[in-house]
Amino acid sequence: MLPAGFACVAQSPATSGVPARQRHEYRHEIDQLEEQWRTAMLKGNSAALEALLADDYTAITAEGAIQTKEQAINNLKTGAFQLSALAISDRKVRIYGSTAVVTSVAELTGGKKDSAVTGRYRYTRVYIRNQLGQWKIVSFEASRIQESAEKK
Repeated sequence: MLPAGFACVAQSPATSGVPARQRHEYRHEIDQLEEQWRTAMLKGNSAALEALLADDYTAITAEGAIQTKEQAINNLKTGAFQLSALAISDRKVRIYGSTAVVTSVAELTGGKKDSAVTGRYRYTRVYIRNQLGQWKIVSFEASRIQESAEKK
């Protein structure tokens, strides 16, 4: 018999007791939600964004600012932040029980108030599956990809 502590360490955190078929289904659900997020951002659909975000959602923008759910929705609703193009690549979805971590590259064109926002960004988005079986975005962080970093 293995000691209980050893058995926990031996289990891969990526599997965390979730059967392979269920992990595949969860990844598919998250891919669909990521596309819903992308579409909401492009169309300025604040209602769709509101449905995706958890009440305690927190984002850290590429500028290092903290953004709440209310602020994110308001920015989209008022047009304070608009995207005209948003291409996603290099998406990876990892499932840890009822948590999903998404990393991707976003190439975007748009504007914020009176300034243009364009470029390539790496981001991490965290989803939690709630008691109703719904995935909600609880966290987001973006970092701008510097051109010199791409060449390394």
